[in-house]
Amino acid sequence: MSHQTGIQAAPEVKEIFASARNGDYRLLKIVIENEQLAVGTYKKAVKQWDKEYDSIVLPQLEDDLPSYILYRLDSQNAQGYEWIFLAWSPDRSPVRQKMLYAATRATLKKEFGGGHIKDEIFGTSKEDVCLSGYKKYLVSQAAPLPLTAAEEELRRIKLNEVKTDISVDTKQQTLQGVAFPMESAAIRALEQFRDRKFNYVQLEIDFKNETIKLASTEPTEIKDLPKRIPNDAARYHFFLYKHSHEGDYLESTVFIYSMPGYSCSIRERMLYSSCKNPLIYMAENKARLEVAKKIEIESGEELTADFLYDEVHPKQHAHKQAFAKPKGPTGKRGVRRMIRPPGEEDDEEDN
Repeated sequence: MSHQTGIQAAPEVKEIFASARNGDYRLLKIVIENEQLAVGTYKKAVKQWDKEYDSIVLPQLEDDLPSYILYRLDSQNAQGYEWIFLAWSPDRSPVRQKMLYAATRATLKKEFGGGHIKDEIFGTSKEDVCLSGYKKYLVSQAAPLPLTAAEEELRRIKLNEVKTDISVDTKQQTLQGVAFPMESAAIRALEQFRDRKFNYVQLEIDFKNETIKLASTEPTEIKDLPKRIPNDAARYHFFLYKHSHEGDYLESTVFIYSMPGYSCSIRERMLYSSCKNPLIYMAENKARLEVAKKIEIESGEELTADFLYDEVHPKQHAHKQAFAKPKGPTGKRGVRRMIRPPGEEDDEEDN
C-alpha cells in the first residue's frame, strides 16, 4: 500500500493545458492551492523563445515558495509543441512545501502530457533555471560532464519516482525520506522497549517542531491493539508480539504504521510516509531492535490475533503440483534412436 498526495488538476486547469499544448501560451506557472493544481500565471508568446525567456521566467520565481514553470519552445515533435518543465524549489522554502511539490511533480507531468516535455530542470537558485543555466544543462546532457548539484538532485528525484509504489515491507526499500530527529523521551522509550520494560511504544510526528515524539507506552496485549490505533491520525507503533509457533514460545517485535486513509491531510500523509524508513533504520541500528515484521494498516480492526500470526509466520505452500510427464505413444514402440557400436551387445551378453 502506498500513500500518494491525491492532488489533481481541476477541470478548468486541464482545459488550459489543452490550449497550451496547441501553442496558445508561452508560459504557465503552476502552483498547489487548496490541494489542487492551479494556474498561477500565464503568458502569451511575443518573441522567439530565447529572446523572452529570462524576462518572463525569472519574475515568476519566489525566493521562499516552490512552483512549477512550463515554458514553450518554438520547436515541435510528433505530439506538438515542445516544452521545458522547471521544478522550482528554493532552499529557503519550508520542508513541507518542498516535499509536497516533489511528490506531486509526476502527477503534473502526467496531467500536462509527458510527451510534450522536451527537457526537465530542477532548480534551487535562479542560476539553475535562467537561460544560461538551461544552456549549461543542454551541454551537460550532450557530453559526459560531471553533474551539477541541481542535476544530481533531479537524477535522484527521477529514481524515486520510479519507486512510488514501494510499501514498508518491500525488499527494495531505501532510506530516502525526511529524517526528523527523535526526541530524547522517544529514544529512551525504544531502549526500554528493547529491554522488555515496555511491550508497546507509540510515536507521533510533532509537525510544529519537525520531530518524532513519544505518544504512549501503555501496556498493551493483542486484544488492546485495535484501541491504540487512532481513527483520525497517523502513528508509528512498536509492539512486542508474544506467541507460540511450532511449539516454541516467541517474543517478536512488530512495527505497525497506521494511516487512516484520506481522513488525514495531505501534509500528514506525506510526512508520515517520508519519515517511516529513516525511523525504522534508527530503531534497528541505533536502538538495536530486531524488527521481525513491518506492517501497514488503515484501521485497528485489522489487528486480530490471526492477522498478526499470519503476518509474522506466513503460510508456506509445502506441496507443489508435480509436473505431469506426458505419456509415450501406445502400441508399437518407436524406432530405437541409439545405435550402439559393433560388438557392444555381444559384450553385454557375455556379462
